[in-house]
Amino acid sequence: MRDFDEFTITRAVIDRFADTPDPRLRQVMTSLVRHLHDFVRDVDLSFAEWQQAIAFLTRTGQMCDAHRQEFILLSDTLGVSMLVDAINHRMPEGATETTVLGPFYVKEAPELPNGADIAGPLEGTPLLVTGSVASAGGGMLAGATVDVWHADEDGAYDVQQLDALGGLAGRARFRTDAEGRFHFWTIMPAWYPIPDDGPVGDMLKAAARHPNRPAHVHFMIAAEGHETLITHVFAADSPWLDSDAVFGVKNSLIAEFAAHPAGPAPDGRRMERPFRHLAYDFGLKPVRTRD
Repeated sequence: MRDFDEFTITRAVIDRFADTPDPRLRQVMTSLVRHLHDFVRDVDLSFAEWQQAIAFLTRTGQMCDAHRQEFILLSDTLGVSMLVDAINHRMPEGATETTVLGPFYVKEAPELPNGADIAGPLEGTPLLVTGSVASAGGGMLAGATVDVWHADEDGAYDVQQLDALGGLAGRARFRTDAEGRFHFWTIMPAWYPIPDDGPVGDMLKAAARHPNRPAHVHFMIAAEGHETLITHVFAADSPWLDSDAVFGVKNSLIAEFAAHPAGPAPDGRRMERPFRHLAYDFGLKPVRTRD
């Protein structure tokens, strides 16, 4: 068949994928073509709009580099990241809920001992973070790795200002002790806008959407025999909890970053100025094994 119209072309394209050896790829491509063609017909897409969409995706790719992933931002702001997360993380009772990874995770975070201060040159209200890691429905997990990272008091991440900071700050990797606990010092993160100087920002402005995220600390926690947990803990007193630009907030992930006056801190350190304290216990989902 050579003469395709707006209705027959969809079947023709799907048929071209019929011999795809990988059955999962065949399923995905067939569904993608069907839904994409239905979308084009549904909105009666004009040629100018199609060109604009191609230009938008091109600019999205051009904004990506080693420290910025504009396609992740696009996925986040369209709710796709959280949809994929929800489908892939149906959690049992006792397991901490997941949320988006975000574009600022760094694999090479320094590993530090419990109690370390990860703020480096960052200035702000001191924040003590204490927590524990347990198996959902089971015991505490010793030796679990706990990656943490967060924005500074101006809402910027270290990778957005590496030259000014002289390197990474506000991020590190810890290991839980024999009782499954960890703790560290840093500064209180602020709410912030996602990078909106690129095509994703242009989309948000065109839709009259704000780019803001509530204040939070990122956690990635891994332990043998358990699914790796990727989540945030959000400050209960932060704005934007009900309109997070990337749809990442869940009620169970909102916690008090309790304010304390100068004096002794829960870890025994004496603070000369007021500080905040986040205490949060995490549960990991065990990996099912076949007998």
